[in-house]
Amino acid sequence: MSYWYSENRPQRQFGAVFDTNKCIECQTCTLACKTTWTTGRGQEFMLWNNVETKPYGSYPLAWDLQVLSKLGPQTWEGDTYTGQTVFEAAPAGLRVLGSERQSIDYNYPNVGEDEILGKVDRGGSLSLPQEMWMFYLARICNHCTYPACLESCPRSSIYKRPEDGIVVIDQGRCRGYQECVKACPYGKVYFNPSTGTSEKCIACFPKIEQGLQPQCFVNCIGKIRLQGWVSTPDKVKEDNPIDYLVHVRKMALPLYPQFGLEPNVYYVPPVHVPDQFLFQMFGPGVTKAKEAYLNAKEDKTLKGLFALFGCTERTIPYFKIVGDYAVALDDDRREIVRVPIYEPVVVRKAQDRIYQIMRSNTT
Repeated sequence: MSYWYSENRPQRQFGAVFDTNKCIECQTCTLACKTTWTTGRGQEFMLWNNVETKPYGSYPLAWDLQVLSKLGPQTWEGDTYTGQTVFEAAPAGLRVLGSERQSIDYNYPNVGEDEILGKVDRGGSLSLPQEMWMFYLARICNHCTYPACLESCPRSSIYKRPEDGIVVIDQGRCRGYQECVKACPYGKVYFNPSTGTSEKCIACFPKIEQGLQPQCFVNCIGKIRLQGWVSTPDKVKEDNPIDYLVHVRKMALPLYPQFGLEPNVYYVPPVHVPDQFLFQMFGPGVTKAKEAYLNAKEDKTLKGLFALFGCTERTIPYFKIVGDYAVALDDDRREIVRVPIYEPVVVRKAQDRIYQIMRSNTT
C-alpha cells in the first residue's frame, strides 16, 4: 500500500478492544467524554466518542457509506485485502480519497437509533418481510498506524506521539484548512469554527501518561472496553490482553480494514448479526471470531480475560489466570487487581421450606 510518509512506528502503540455484544447504548461514555473535553464554544456538535445503532445509525451522517460508495470493489483473497485503499483510490492531486463534510452531517447524532432490520431467531410475535436486527457501535478515534488525517494535512500539524502512538493535532501549526476533516474515513476529526482549527479525540493522553484508561473506558456501564498496548504480529505477547484477543485468538477485529489505515481500536463482532453485513465492516474473520466468542464460556482464559474488562481504571498491559481468578498485571507484571472468573449461582427451590408455600415470579 502506498502512503505519503515512510513507516515509523512508535515505541508502543495505544490499542483497545470493544465488545459490541455488551454495549447497551446508554451513552455514558459519550457524556463522560463530552463533559471532559468538548464543552467549549465551537465544540457543541463534537462527539469525540459516540455510540451509533447499526445498520442505520451514523455520526457524522453516512460517514461509512460515503467512503464505501467511492472506494469501489472491495475484494479479498482469504484474509488478504486485494482492493484499493483510500490512499490508492485518491483522485489525481489528492493524497486521500475523502468526503466533503456539510453542516447537516452533524445535525443528527441519534439518527437510526434502535431501528431494526432482520428476523428474531427462535421465535417472534411479529411477522415481517425483512429480517430484524441491530447492534450498537461505540466509536472513538482509532489512532491509526497510517492516519489519513496525518497524511492529508498540508501543514504537518498532525502527528503520532512517539511514546504511545496517539494521534494529536498541534493547534499552533493548524490553520484550519480542514483537509483532515475530509480525509478521515471514520469521520473522527472536527473543525472548530470559533478557533479556526481542527480538533479530535486524544485518547485522554494525560491519563494514559499516569497509567490510567481514558474517560470513556472507565465510565462504561456495560464494561465493554479494555485499553492496553497492541504489538505488531511478529512481536506478539500472549500475556498481553490486547495481543491475545487481536493476534492470538483473532476475536477482536479492526473497523473497515479495507480503508488501509490499520486502526488500533478493535471490535468483538456481534454474534446475532448476519455475516454478510459484518464481513464488510470487520473483514473475513467475523465467522471464526463469533464462534470463539460463543465458546468463551468453555474457555477459562477467555472467560477470565473478559472479566477484566472494566474491573479497574488502570491500564492493563499484562494478565494471567491463577486458579479461578483473572489477574491484571502492570508493566512490571505486578498485580493490579484480581477478579473471580466464575460467579456463585444459587438456585432457590420452588417451595419455601419455612412457610410451606410455592414461590412464583412476579413483575
